[in-house]
Amino acid sequence: MRHLIMTVASMGLLVGAAQAAGNHAGGHDEMAIGKPGDAAKAKRTVSITMLENDDGEMLFKPASLKVKEGETLRLKFVNKGETDHEFVMDVHDEIIEHKEMMAKFPEMEHDDANAIRLAPGAKGEIIWTFANSGQFEFACLIPGHYESGMKGDITVNN
Repeated sequence: MRHLIMTVASMGLLVGAAQAAGNHAGGHDEMAIGKPGDAAKAKRTVSITMLENDDGEMLFKPASLKVKEGETLRLKFVNKGETDHEFVMDVHDEIIEHKEMMAKFPEMEHDDANAIRLAPGAKGEIIWTFANSGQFEFACLIPGHYESGMKGDITVNN
């Protein structure tokens, strides 16, 4: 039964992700925040730490990013915390929708280009092209982490 629930939830996420991403003439999917980038075009690296502090807050350092429209970044992550953390970037409504889905299915596994999940001590990276100007967000959507302060802002200027 649990397998069936996870399968149905995964299918719902895939459909939702496809609808959110959309298709355009180039034949590839792009989200409002942009698209997976080409590592060779990443001229800047931003290191992001995931952790918990002594007050029980869960944090990203830094908690905000400023990017130029069209810029490709190498986002390097390290989880210095004592629990799993994830980084998901998107528009506010999609972050909240994903958060609600994670609350229903906390062990759900997903492999989205705009996200990464790391165990304690683990490292990883996302190469991303921020194709559109605007205000975006990032968050850890593991149940309870967002509420503990694990979120931030991305400003993309043209």
